Amino acid sequence: MPFDTVPFEWFPLQLSVSTSLLVGASLWSLALYLSLSRLVDWTTDALTRWFNFAERSLYTSQQDFETTRSVRESVNRFYASLISTIPFLALGAGAYSFTQLYLGTTETILVGMICCALGLLYEMRRDTGESSL
Repeated sequence: MPFDTVPFEWFPLQLSVSTSLLVGASLWSLALYLSLSRLVDWTTDALTRWFNFAERSLYTSQQDFETTRSVRESVNRFYASLISTIPFLALGAGAYSFTQLYLGTTETILVGMICCALGLLYEMRRDTGESSL
């Protein structure tokens, strides 16, 4: 078994995933998550609204719904923020695969690290600019 793959033996089928794919896709998804923060906020808000709407249909009385509303809305916000990372993981895997075709594995991970740093700088500057307004 090569060192570059991780076997998943708890599946009935043998499945090996490249560790460079996991690292590269994670780096690229983090870079996209940081640099597309407005899209992340919009996705999280949309999912939160949908979760709140879907949960409202489970209650028959308005009084029961209002008693635990703030707790449920914060839990729905937490779930929405977790689920909003899934599209960015898929986009990160696609970006890693696309750049690996042209650059190679090592350079792709390096470019992913650079994009993460640039996304972090962008996010820090954007927060500073919004707080001064």
